[in-house]
Amino acid sequence: MNFVEELRWRGMLHDIMPGTEDLLSKGMVSGYIGFDPTADSLHVGSLAQIMTMIHFQRAGHKPFALVGGATGMVGDPSGKSAERNLLSEDVLQRNLGGIKSQLEKFLDFNCGANSAGVVNNYDWFKDFTFLNFIRDVGKHITVNYMMAKDSVKNRISGDAGMSFTEFTYQLVQGYDFYYLWKHNNCALQMGGSDQWGNIVTGTELIRRKDGGEAYALTTQLIKKADGSKFGKTEGGNIWLDPEKTSPYKFYQFWLNTSDEDAKTYIRIFTLFDRQTIEGLEAEHETAPHLRVLQKALAKDITIRVHGEAEYEKAIKSSEFLFGNVDITFLSELSDAEVLALFEGVPNFTIKLSELQQGINAVDLLAAHTSVFPSKGEAKKMIQGGGVAINKARINSTDDSYDVTSLINNKFMVVQKGKKNYFLIIAV
Repeated sequence: MNFVEELRWRGMLHDIMPGTEDLLSKGMVSGYIGFDPTADSLHVGSLAQIMTMIHFQRAGHKPFALVGGATGMVGDPSGKSAERNLLSEDVLQRNLGGIKSQLEKFLDFNCGANSAGVVNNYDWFKDFTFLNFIRDVGKHITVNYMMAKDSVKNRISGDAGMSFTEFTYQLVQGYDFYYLWKHNNCALQMGGSDQWGNIVTGTELIRRKDGGEAYALTTQLIKKADGSKFGKTEGGNIWLDPEKTSPYKFYQFWLNTSDEDAKTYIRIFTLFDRQTIEGLEAEHETAPHLRVLQKALAKDITIRVHGEAEYEKAIKSSEFLFGNVDITFLSELSDAEVLALFEGVPNFTIKLSELQQGINAVDLLAAHTSVFPSKGEAKKMIQGGGVAINKARINSTDDSYDVTSLINNKFMVVQKGKKNYFLIIAV
């Protein structure tokens, strides 16, 4: 497998330093990608770089994931990012552990010479004094070099220049490349196209400090066809941690992609070969309403991130809401999973004590909760056969419900028509 060609046909490659392809053709190369430890989980915005590392390893090369424990303690040097706050050492260690455990789902850390590795730049910066940093690193990269490198970006953004913190931060990132080049034989740094300048600073430091050669490769930044930011929803990031984003919600994120985005994402985020993808594309073109691309995309990614069992549960969850899966399915879910399944659905709380003696359907839906604005409307729709509780149609306005009606001793699911759901939660 040719790593660079793999990225090209998948539409992932953005820029590559001259000589990189020659280097990769000569044998196993060690390379790395950096990840910010801003949380104890990665999110789908990190998946493109994870996929780059997967292809790199599959091509016979050795990938390193650099988690920025030291740079994480600095936070965002520009002060503009709300997601890159200054972190304590305890929080950083927890975050680093979470990230490593997630990377182990994608990369092989025990396959011989090209086993993946995780490194933390805190390990080599914790005892690096400021004076030593200026002496050993700062003197090799000038402010003029940094400003010239970033001049286009500065003109676009209107910035007059970079702060001392930003200048130092870029030097730190450049030194990471130098350190890994010297101690881990890393000759290649990879990253998103917005990281080109930082990567080049590292190659320049390697050249100026030790007369060495190192290389750079960047991938396309992922964008949605409508111009909105990839990986974000109204509820925030789509995380790889099932505690932060349920597997059902994760599956739905990919399933709900547009046709145009699905054609892009299935090349970037799956390991399907070219023939398989082109076959899926052709099948999708003949019957777009079947959403063949979206289903294949969502299945592949959900299984690789959460496993086969969680994928099957996500399918059942979808069928429960939009099909005919029995109400007993909810008993297979935890309380958190039930709440995640009904996220965005109107919900009401009711005291367990109020259910002890039983409540008739009309009072339950129009007095103890506000599923209906009035008892009259509740009666009318019940008599018309349009209301169900726990997937069973209410046959009479006198039907009564008590604690034995609760799913998992906590929930009742109300339907008005086929698609309007409400969740009653007993407390």
